[in-house]
This record gives sequence, structure tokens and C-alpha cells, in this order.
Amino acid sequence: MDADRLMPIHDAAMLAQGERVLGEEFTAMNRRVLEVTGLTSRLNVLPFDDEAGRARLLEQILGRPLAPRVTILPPFFTDHGLRLELAERVFINQNCTFLDYAGIRLGEGVMVGPKAAFITVGHPVDPDERRHFLSGAPIDVAENVWIGAGATILPGVSIGRDSVIAAGTVVADDVPAASLVAGPKGTVRRRW
Repeated sequence: MDADRLMPIHDAAMLAQGERVLGEEFTAMNRRVLEVTGLTSRLNVLPFDDEAGRARLLEQILGRPLAPRVTILPPFFTDHGLRLELAERVFINQNCTFLDYAGIRLGEGVMVGPKAAFITVGHPVDPDERRHFLSGAPIDVAENVWIGAGATILPGVSIGRDSVIAAGTVVADDVPAASLVAGPKGTVRRRW
């Protein structure tokens, strides 16, 4: 994405001529999404004890082997995979979603509760731009962070080391290190 964090969905020259032709970058992203959706579909129906099969599919999804002692419990969902960076000892519980096109980094020892969602892409709010662009920004989660069940982490958020995100929290702003964030719109409730 460019400096403004916008990716054109359509080819600008063709759009100016009235043609709604998908742009090159968006087309490449869409191909990857279709490929990864197929891979995650296969991953999510494997027998739970097929650790070797799970490791092979995750390597294809992520574009590299998992770091040591990373645990991902299916079902697991991602739209791109190649921009999801998982450090050692990351634990991801069941039914989590990682829309990682703009990049997601989970530091060492991060634990993610079930049904958590990490969303790096979206659309501009302006109705005239909404169907023409994708917007996005990376998510960075520092070491030893705990993300509670059903939490949603939005584009551009950084979460500081040793922090806790309570279950069900929507995190739209950066989180300082060593703090508890809770509530429907993540608010710092305590620091240590």
C-alpha cells in the first residue's frame, strides 16, 4: 500500500474510461486470498492429531515453517498468510482470524484466545472512495501479550509488552506496555 495506506481496487486508467477493471496489485492480492482460503479450508478439516499435516499446510499458508513451539489450534483463518509473523512460543487458540495483508507481528510468548480477530485492511469511510480503495496498516503485538477471547485488533495498532487485552475488547488505539485494556472500545484500566 502507498504512503496514504490506500490500494486502488481498480485500474485508474480503465476506471477513467468507465471500465471497472481490477488493478494489478488488487488482482494479485485476490489470487493469494483464493489460494490461502483453499489451504485453510483443508487445514480446518484435518484430524486434530494430524500434526504433520497441519505443519505442512501452515508452512504453505505462511510461506515458511513455524517458529519453535508455536501452537495454532484449528479452525484458523487468514486471508494472505505471507505477512503474518509469529515468533517463538506464540499460542493461537481456536477460531481466530488474521487478515494480514498489511502485516501482523506477534512477539515471543503472545497468547491469543479463541475467536480473536486481527484486521489490517478495510475500506475508506468516504462513500465515494469505499468501492475504489482498500485501506490498511500493520498490527504489532510485542512480547508476552495476552489477547482475550473475542477481542478485535484493528489496523495500525501496536500493543506494548506484557499487556492484557480483555475478552471482547475492540482495540482501535495503541496500547502501552504493561497495561490491562478492557471495554467495548479498549480503554486502559490498569497499569503495572
